[in-house]
Amino acid sequence: MNELWDLYDKNRKPLNKTQVRGVPLSKGEYHLVVDIWTINSDGKILIDKRHSSKKFGGLWECTGGSVIKGEDSVIGALRELEEELGIKATAEELILIHSILLEDRFVDTYILKKDIDLNSLVLQADEVTEVRFVTLNQLDELCHNNMIVIKERYGMYRDKIAVYAK
Repeated sequence: MNELWDLYDKNRKPLNKTQVRGVPLSKGEYHLVVDIWTINSDGKILIDKRHSSKKFGGLWECTGGSVIKGEDSVIGALRELEEELGIKATAEELILIHSILLEDRFVDTYILKKDIDLNSLVLQADEVTEVRFVTLNQLDELCHNNMIVIKERYGMYRDKIAVYAK
């Protein structure tokens, strides 16, 4: 089944249109994407490695993905956490730290403060190949060495992550 996205205008107002994932958007159309940084009580940050068959395969990232038809940003974030890693969370646990309009999408970035047992995670086989906890300094090093996917956006909100990774 094809994944469908709701479309928005540049002011994030619904266009009452949908788009099939993979089909280029027209000028002035945008969809929603979410990033979720999970941070445990030790201040360590959960990252996952993208499957080698995906764009940017083998690089590290936070949990995230496209929001699908009928979802808002929060519901999409909760679904992505459960779908990719088996993490169950509530809307009240998510903290929005950043929102940006890019070329064809709005990206909302959340913090989830939650203790996660790596051994209890259920990785989505075609998306994620490995998970681990890192310190903020280790995440900075991965970014410096071009080993994370969203290093430009990470630079925009790194200090906000640092507040929660103490």
